[in-house]
Amino acid sequence: MHFAAANGMVIHTSVEGPAAAPAEAPVLVFANSLGTDLRVWHGVAARLGQTYRIVRYDKRGHGLSSCPPAPYRLDDHVADLAALLDRLEISRTVVVGLSVGGMIALGLAVARPDLVRGLVLSDTAHRIGTPETWEMRIAAIRADGIAAMAETIVDRWFSAAYRAHNPDDMAGWRHMLTRTPVEGYLGTCMAIRDADLTETARRIAVPALCLAGSEDVSTPPELVRSLAELIPGAGFEMIDGVGHLPCVEAPDTVADLIAGFLQEASLA
Repeated sequence: MHFAAANGMVIHTSVEGPAAAPAEAPVLVFANSLGTDLRVWHGVAARLGQTYRIVRYDKRGHGLSSCPPAPYRLDDHVADLAALLDRLEISRTVVVGLSVGGMIALGLAVARPDLVRGLVLSDTAHRIGTPETWEMRIAAIRADGIAAMAETIVDRWFSAAYRAHNPDDMAGWRHMLTRTPVEGYLGTCMAIRDADLTETARRIAVPALCLAGSEDVSTPPELVRSLAELIPGAGFEMIDGVGHLPCVEAPDTVADLIAGFLQEASLA
């Protein structure tokens, strides 16, 4: 467990992996989804951390990182990650972003191209939802708190099969969500609400791979595919039988896809 001051925030981060990783190998940086923290990547990091250095972190308003009052902008999240990498003196990265973490990854690749050598964008898009749907969620949570919506939100994270066969894990993920600070959750909802990365995606100049869970109802495969079509040369892979968090439901598959992408893009 490590804490670093970055962009006026104190960011909780974890740096793992072999100290003797080849100098040319990228550092894999993992950015989380709304309502989760760095633990969401545990299975993937355990697999890839045998070969690569791994940076996981809690974005502002989540986990153990600083939680300023809402609203946030996506640019705030991008600036936080850029400052964190500068503080850690890490510049050769492949950023793996999940949902809003993918939006942060896209923004970083354009704002700070010196930091990013490649992107893996999981269950994300250039635009997620509509302003109206985000306003409805914000109003409901302002009125009744995250717990009142937790069942619905967490059910949308996972496939029906995972929900049916992993009741203990489902309880744990609900705990993660409901223990997210309300201001952090709402601030990030506002950042997603206001973000349109269509032109940003068209400007991506590094290798990219887009991943989609076949059972994802939050960012359906066709939406993720539309992001891949915007990014020059991007690949697209669908992971069968999983929902919005493939890194939880199928960490070995996600790790294999990332490792394959690094090899094919000559980034390993």
